[in-house]
Amino acid sequence: MSRRAPASPEGKGPLVWPLAGLLLLTVLGCSSQGSFPDRPIFLLCPWGAGGGTDRVSRQVAALLEQDLGVNVNVINATGGQGVTGHSRGALARPDGYTMTMMTVELNMLHWRGLTTVGPESFAPIVLLNRDAAALFVRADAPWTTLEELEEHIKTSPEPLKASGTAQGGIWHLALAGWYAAMGEDPGRLRWLSSQGAASSMTELLAGTIDVVCCSLPEATVQMSSGKVRCLGVMSPERVTPRFPDVPTFEEQGYDWSLGGWRGIGVPRDTPQEIRDVLVPALERVVRSAEFQDFMGRQGFDWRYEGPDPFRASLDRADESLGTLIRSDAFEAIRTTRFGAMVYPTVLGVACAGVLAGLLLTGTLRREETRRPSRNGWIHFLEGIGFIVLFILLVRPVGFVLTAGILLGLFFWRLGVTPWRAVATTAILVPATYLLFHALLRVDLPRGLLGW
Repeated sequence: MSRRAPASPEGKGPLVWPLAGLLLLTVLGCSSQGSFPDRPIFLLCPWGAGGGTDRVSRQVAALLEQDLGVNVNVINATGGQGVTGHSRGALARPDGYTMTMMTVELNMLHWRGLTTVGPESFAPIVLLNRDAAALFVRADAPWTTLEELEEHIKTSPEPLKASGTAQGGIWHLALAGWYAAMGEDPGRLRWLSSQGAASSMTELLAGTIDVVCCSLPEATVQMSSGKVRCLGVMSPERVTPRFPDVPTFEEQGYDWSLGGWRGIGVPRDTPQEIRDVLVPALERVVRSAEFQDFMGRQGFDWRYEGPDPFRASLDRADESLGTLIRSDAFEAIRTTRFGAMVYPTVLGVACAGVLAGLLLTGTLRREETRRPSRNGWIHFLEGIGFIVLFILLVRPVGFVLTAGILLGLFFWRLGVTPWRAVATTAILVPATYLLFHALLRVDLPRGLLGW
């Protein structure tokens, strides 16, 4: 029998040494990390393109690019009355590469039960803006003063149609507060939800709504072109030097003022060494002559606060707005008795109850072995899959369509005859929608078709 001669060291050389070198390079590459930042940064904007928050976000991004030497991309993460953008920012990976242009809605959404995300979900970096609410009408509107508009509100049988932001947002709260200040029921105000001031102004000029409540800078273009008229600003004093001719509500006899703020934050678990890079960089941006010139030209009220003062401001605003939102005077504008988390919570409890019932009654078990049957577990796992699909599709497609299609398919997989599956789905889905949306006032997603 012949024996294979052992390979010589020379034979190993061409293979072993390159592999060893590659392994060494890999280890060295993994052990060394570039200094932050070494790739593009994303700045999430919770509101639509063209509005005030979007314009400020893009100016910050342009200047921050120059300071840090990496691309800073603005992403408009709209939807959910500000929940989508703020939630994406709070839940992002805490590595400094995802920042959020936070707005005053962060102090409001959790009080309304729409999300669990609040000021404590973020590490504040810099406050850069505060703006008071203002009230706008078309240039050809019959009202030239707040007093004339008040007279119309009190005498007209039709409610005033207004917009400016999402339902229950800061501008909605501001206008409803004026109603309360003049002794009117805020519930008589018909607020049409929008993605921001830009789209609301379009609706105002088209005649779809009567008034828009937003900040002065957000209506600069329409005011400059003479298409809209500002009846007043909800500020203790006039906004100078950009809008010195706009009277305050207080000057016209109404003891009411309210406004919003904008600032940048990162997920709360972001390491301190990364914050130590972002804080001075954003301070240089916000204090730069170019940024302050932009804010002045746009009419934004420029302000600066670092991380600690900004945190204190967030806590104060959260307490005051929470008290306001929960007060009896604003009960009428709370269109949701329960937050959006009620539906998935109830659905989860119901699923857990069904599973417990199946296990207790032995439905998922074979009588002869008392072990879970294969088909039973398959159907159970399919149910989990349908729930995951529901979560992924419900917001873009809408509750009614998503629930109807998936529930029908699930019944079919369980062996229900087609006509019974369709009939049951046609009853259950609308009934569920009416229960949660109409009666409990849960803000269920409507999707592309408004369903």
